[in-house]
Amino acid sequence: MFDPNGLKLTKYLFFTGKGGVGKTSTACATAIRLADQGKKIMLVSTDPASNLQDVFSTDLDNKGTPIKEVPNLIVANFNPEDAAKEYRDSVIAPYKEKLPESVIINMEEQLSGSCTVEIAAFNEFSNFITDEKVEKEFDHILFDTAPTGHTLRMLQLPAAWSNFISENTHGASCLGQLAGLESKKEVYKRAVETLANPQRTTLVLVARPEDTPLKEAERASRELKEIGVNNQILIINGVLQKANDSLSRHIASKQQKALNDMPKDLRKLNRFEIPLRPYNVTGIENVRALLTDEHIKFGTEALQVKDMLGLKDIVEDLATSNKKVIFTMGKGGVGKTTIAAAIALGLAQKGKKVHLTTTDPAAHLKFVLQDNKDITLSRIDEKEELAKYKKEVLSKARETMSEEDIEYIEEDLRSPCTQEIAIFRAFAQIVERSENEVVVIDTAPTGHTLLLLDSTQSYHKEIKRSQGDIPESVKQLLPKLRNKEHTEVIIVTLAEATPVYEALRLETDLKRANIYSNWWVINSSLYATHTTNTVLKAKASHEVAWINKVNEISNGNFAIIDWKMDDIKNEKLLSLLK
Repeated sequence: MFDPNGLKLTKYLFFTGKGGVGKTSTACATAIRLADQGKKIMLVSTDPASNLQDVFSTDLDNKGTPIKEVPNLIVANFNPEDAAKEYRDSVIAPYKEKLPESVIINMEEQLSGSCTVEIAAFNEFSNFITDEKVEKEFDHILFDTAPTGHTLRMLQLPAAWSNFISENTHGASCLGQLAGLESKKEVYKRAVETLANPQRTTLVLVARPEDTPLKEAERASRELKEIGVNNQILIINGVLQKANDSLSRHIASKQQKALNDMPKDLRKLNRFEIPLRPYNVTGIENVRALLTDEHIKFGTEALQVKDMLGLKDIVEDLATSNKKVIFTMGKGGVGKTTIAAAIALGLAQKGKKVHLTTTDPAAHLKFVLQDNKDITLSRIDEKEELAKYKKEVLSKARETMSEEDIEYIEEDLRSPCTQEIAIFRAFAQIVERSENEVVVIDTAPTGHTLLLLDSTQSYHKEIKRSQGDIPESVKQLLPKLRNKEHTEVIIVTLAEATPVYEALRLETDLKRANIYSNWWVINSSLYATHTTNTVLKAKASHEVAWINKVNEISNGNFAIIDWKMDDIKNEKLLSLLK
């Protein structure tokens, strides 16, 4: 059991982990536990999907708000998207009257990606790490959401601060013009040094006892070790301790297997566990209880949905409306691949000729679905596409750039935005197949990536520099994706706060790119299982609020799938279509 009072803690604690694993809850509970022991604590969140206001049931700002029920605790909540907008405006302002509108639009989109949001967030909490007054005033300063290794490595490169970025045509910088933060260079340097100092900083990796979150924790651990952040501990959140019905026994067994198969580098870390709590971790009482005791608390919200739809209803609608390109989209671990395979199977049963593909490196479709006469399978190999793209970009860059600048380009090519651009061409070829068959694609490029490639300068340079002429498949891709008679995105989520908020951000992103999304899927719902295990039953009752939320967002266009005990593959996919 994790108890921060039993540990020798550093001044700074950074909590990181995949969305939805409970890092905000864990950070808040740690802050309260320490404050209750008389220590002065500052908790800072830079998570775009932060629900700190709900957790503490109080309005928060970026200056710091005292929590009256916890006398020694101050909480600050930054909105990094607001900070990113300020940063974007400050960078673009000097060029507005001097450059054509098409170039300005391109610059704005360059600075609209997740990497820019993270830079803006890092800009905010750098001030806290390097503020001597804050350091003296508080015993511990906790950060909900740590920067990625990619961002930190980028900030350490001299070329990141040079003006070549604004003129660079060799690689689309997902971080945009870092020169806009030139005045903060020394602050950033001191912040990175503090992060790498094991006497001052501890990285707290938070995961669930499931394969995907553990792999994500291992990736974050490795990336941050690369830049010297070696003082790390691991917290496994949501461990089911009491199993007394078939579902709970199955969940407990699956969790234990995931822990036994944990990546070897994680096994070397000091590891702590937090039991699965049967309530939403909001309100001081529940936050306090997270690290101290088990209490059963049932949700009180009533279900606002009259008729629960299933995945078969979505398949029926897709078949009737004759959609030709169907994407499943959502954060990792929500079950996009399985749902994409079930949709493909459902459409094939209705006589459609279907092509099913994925970019998920962990999703070997042939193990999920044996192809039949109406379904063909493929996999876009992200690593292969990225390696090919990197080679082309670096080859072109080396013709004119110094080694220092090349190092920046190499790091920029490790960004999430670049990975999406690399597989863009493969997507174009797959979507072209929709002339003759229905194409179901597990995981799509984000709206930001599509807009980045569409913005006048960047779009043509991206394609031209890597393959000369713009192929017809690429020319036709965006018009096809924007045609709601042709294409539909199905958003997949879980009935929990973070997956729903992250899915909402995806939907907003798609709207910016004029990509149509009509249906949502709530996957792996405990509420739909009618479990008799007390902890799971209580947890299921708290899903109701999020089912109502998705019902509201989607105007009732959503399906719900119950938590399945078996691995869903081949003929078992049919169980999702009942």
